[in-house]
Amino acid sequence: GSKTMKNLARLAALMVLFVSLTGCASYQLGSMLPDDIKTVYVPTFVNKSSEPMIEIEATQAAISELQKDGSLKVVSTPEEADTILSVTLLDYRLTPLKYERDFNTTADQYRLTLTAQVVLTRRTTDKVVAHNPRIQGETDFPITGDFTSSKKLGLPKVSEDLAHNIVESIVETW
Repeated sequence: GSKTMKNLARLAALMVLFVSLTGCASYQLGSMLPDDIKTVYVPTFVNKSSEPMIEIEATQAAISELQKDGSLKVVSTPEEADTILSVTLLDYRLTPLKYERDFNTTADQYRLTLTAQVVLTRRTTDKVVAHNPRIQGETDFPITGDFTSSKKLGLPKVSEDLAHNIVESIVETW
């Protein structure tokens, strides 16, 4: 009996692996962008949130996510680009998740949510290729030491999550 169980477990593991691999493969091929759109220019995000200086990190995250995805080539000047990706950071929100047992007023776990508006336009015609009025990135992070440095630890993660969602939305919403 135990040999059959081992074989079943092996088969299940292989199936999980297969499904996850084919999932990635179809995702890679899944760009819904028109054929003539190959390049994108990403100007620094506009920051309308209450948190200063987060636009640099968020912009960098989006550029590296686009490079990882590979559907659009990131170019360094607008003149070289088929499209312009304009992103406005609308909201930076911290939500306490978990409170320390002894001090109910102090949270030791926070959720950081970054909300943005995304517009991908054709550079030559200004025609909107993709638009999403509200994309969010979020991450949970513990408070270790002081609040300000803990918040700084959350920013790269929330920026990556937002970047991933932005890229997904422009590559797949066609």
